[in-house]
Amino acid sequence: MKATFTVFFEAPFWKGIYEREEENKFSVAIIIFGAEPKDIEVMQFLNTHFQSLHFTKSFETQQKTKVIQNYKRLQRNIKKQTQQKGISTKSQQALQQQRELLKIEHKKKSNIQKKLLQQQQFEIKQQKKKQKKKGH
Repeated sequence: MKATFTVFFEAPFWKGIYEREEENKFSVAIIIFGAEPKDIEVMQFLNTHFQSLHFTKSFETQQKTKVIQNYKRLQRNIKKQTQQKGISTKSQQALQQQRELLKIEHKKKSNIQKKLLQQQQFEIKQQKKKQKKKGH
């Protein structure tokens, strides 16, 4: 299992992206902070609220073969990753998929509500017609 947590500023809020990769599955959770969080605050937040994080549905990733790296190269890669700003493309794709799924669910719910409203209005009209025929 591999997990990374990135904190970055996206106007007007500070956001945190928690990426986790298990075997061939990749999922992401986004956390919105108000002001710039300190390292201790982030750690406390993750320790207390980790169970309540809403991760995206996991999707398949390609399995990378493990390559043993030179110690110095590994240090350079670690330094490069710590200096990186923003989020990875994998997490962007996962968040985009989650947005699409939420959009589809919202459309389904709104269509159902729309049909129910139309059915209710139709029934009200039918009742009014019956009342008029009765002469009351």
